[in-house]
Amino acid sequence: MGLRREGFVPALILPLLLTMVFYLGPLIHSAMDNPDGFTVELQSALDVQSWRLCIEDVVWLRNQVVAPVTEELVFRGAMLPMLVPCTGPTAAIFTAPLFFGVAHFHHIIEQRQLHKDSMRVILLVAGMQFLYTTVFGAYTAFIFMRTGHVVGPVLCHSFCNSQGLPDISSALQHPQSTALLFSYLMGALLFLVLLFPLTDPFFYGAIPICSLAPTPASVC
Repeated sequence: MGLRREGFVPALILPLLLTMVFYLGPLIHSAMDNPDGFTVELQSALDVQSWRLCIEDVVWLRNQVVAPVTEELVFRGAMLPMLVPCTGPTAAIFTAPLFFGVAHFHHIIEQRQLHKDSMRVILLVAGMQFLYTTVFGAYTAFIFMRTGHVVGPVLCHSFCNSQGLPDISSALQHPQSTALLFSYLMGALLFLVLLFPLTDPFFYGAIPICSLAPTPASVC
């Protein structure tokens, strides 16, 4: 599920816009530290050679293309339609991300083999990663459930991979910390205000996955 024509253009734009609103603080932070960064990024986006270098970079391909596409197809496009008839839409939104979070535990083995940190540190990092990947998984599951498209979760996943976690500790130490913290707060508040309006099924047409629910659910 999640591959259809109806409502495709809104699904391509609105969920990504919503995610960028949440990252308002980090984006302003980046603009303050590097005023010419936006111009450079825009030039790179329009430069064929830059795209060629990205495509040849296996790490970039993994983080920006392969991981978002495969993980969203599996954990949202395939898993949610199987969970919804059993648990209902709301419970499925919070159940599927648990599998998504556990799927990242393979990094424990990777870090252990590299002998970079103690087992305690590795487990702490893995626990934090499980927490934020589960929260993010619930967010993209919500988007999938509300829009009926997998393209929105894929683009949001790719964007978040490129940005990483918001660096609030760095914002606290910034010379313009007050303005920055205000932008972080405004981004979070606007995200909450726009969460339901920008994912309103009105923009996306009939949501096939909602027809699988045992009873009508408000999330749809």
